[in-house]
Amino acid sequence: MALVGGRGTVVDIEVHIGGMPGFSLVGLPDASLHESRDRVRAAIMSSREPWPLQRITVSLSPAALPKRGSHFDLGVAVAILAAAEEVSPAALDGMAFLGELALDGRLRPVRGVLPAVLAAERAGLSRAVVPEANAAEARLIPGIRVFGARSLRQVLAFLRGTEIPDEPLDEVDDPADVLAPAADDDLDLADVAGQAEAKRAVEIAAAGHHHLLLTGPPGSGKTMLARRLPSLLPDLSPDESLEVTAIHSIAGVLPPGRPLIVRPPFADPHHTSSLVSIVGGGSRMPRPGAASLAHRGVLFLDEAPEFPPRVLDSLRQPLESGTLTLARSDATSVFPARFLLVLAQNPCPCGNFGSTVHECTCRPDAVRRYGQRLSGPVRDRVDIRVAVDAPTMAELDAAAEPSKVVADRVAEARARQEQRLHGTPWQCNGELPGPFLRRELRLPADVTAPAFGAVREGSLTLRGVDRVVRVAWTVADLAGRDRPTAADVRTALRLRLGEDV
Repeated sequence: MALVGGRGTVVDIEVHIGGMPGFSLVGLPDASLHESRDRVRAAIMSSREPWPLQRITVSLSPAALPKRGSHFDLGVAVAILAAAEEVSPAALDGMAFLGELALDGRLRPVRGVLPAVLAAERAGLSRAVVPEANAAEARLIPGIRVFGARSLRQVLAFLRGTEIPDEPLDEVDDPADVLAPAADDDLDLADVAGQAEAKRAVEIAAAGHHHLLLTGPPGSGKTMLARRLPSLLPDLSPDESLEVTAIHSIAGVLPPGRPLIVRPPFADPHHTSSLVSIVGGGSRMPRPGAASLAHRGVLFLDEAPEFPPRVLDSLRQPLESGTLTLARSDATSVFPARFLLVLAQNPCPCGNFGSTVHECTCRPDAVRRYGQRLSGPVRDRVDIRVAVDAPTMAELDAAAEPSKVVADRVAEARARQEQRLHGTPWQCNGELPGPFLRRELRLPADVTAPAFGAVREGSLTLRGVDRVVRVAWTVADLAGRDRPTAADVRTALRLRLGEDV
């Protein structure tokens, strides 16, 4: 299987044996695949199988598709033994092979097994052989039988119908449940003291998949709020779980013992992260970055103004389209990247601008430059902007709603959106394009008047009008109303302009 972007493509391995001894590998292999000839030869001989003393030509088809990775090792080894008549070719019908071979014949786990097996199932294959460590991941795909093997010897015994030899495990796997909760699922919104306005903004963002900007002094709770936002989101649907798990499999960051990701992911790259680490990339075949790893979840950029402007501006495309298209000379890769963006920032370099408790030591021009580090196009794509002030002593002792209570309201609002958007490609208000809003969900002029009044004043763009209307629909959904009112639009406008809810 060859992986291009988030999709796998079936690769046929053909072997010809004849002529003077030698080994040729054709079909646009990369360096790691070129080295497979040495791994395969050592693994076959270590498995006490005969190595053909003639020229071996291995062709990977389609030849024009770039191939990379060590997961071709097992398929190449089996194809060579089948060409040498050591394995019946009939036993290979309808079967896919994935796995890296150690020199002693052991099978090592590889990344990208889930999208590869999914591609095999879509191509009509009925069986797959993978390393035992990847077997649980591969079995997530219905309609294809999976054999998890520890070594080439076990694979050959399986193909020959003989007794499968016992092989020692490389390491003891954690017998965790496949659907075990993520480590951060114990974070609760009740842990955040006070911040009623900010919590309301986080709830609206979760209910409608609206991008969020939190601004406040250090220690006010911005990071705590952002890290607890995933606890308000509903579980991923079965299709979303497979899609998210496939991305993490390609990136090689699938949690051990939990091959199926059922909760929305949370990615929080450091502000020193490079452009490639955020949007993905690579010299030949790009790999997913943090934006794609946050697909169907939350991408949190703490200390957002400290990120390089080029990194922040690179998010403009996925914020609109929900995908990242990375073009390289060899291929163009498309990764899904429909994430909920949460930005957190201090109001100035020292963090105390506007504070009534601590004095700001920054010069006025430094405060202005700091606020301009988020470009206008990026800021214009953020639906909700809220100030997070330090909680008062009275708020520290006040009881707070737990995430479960808020998540139930979010789930009800999401259910209303799913019912309203049934039959469309969209699931949440935050995903709706402007033409659909104006055509199918058109609101009366008296309801949208506050938003267009802000346009005339110059405080809102036309794109901002669409985003205000989306948030207004979410406010109405949380309140249980069928359609937004003018009050809902005013609430959304206050959220958009960074005022209190």
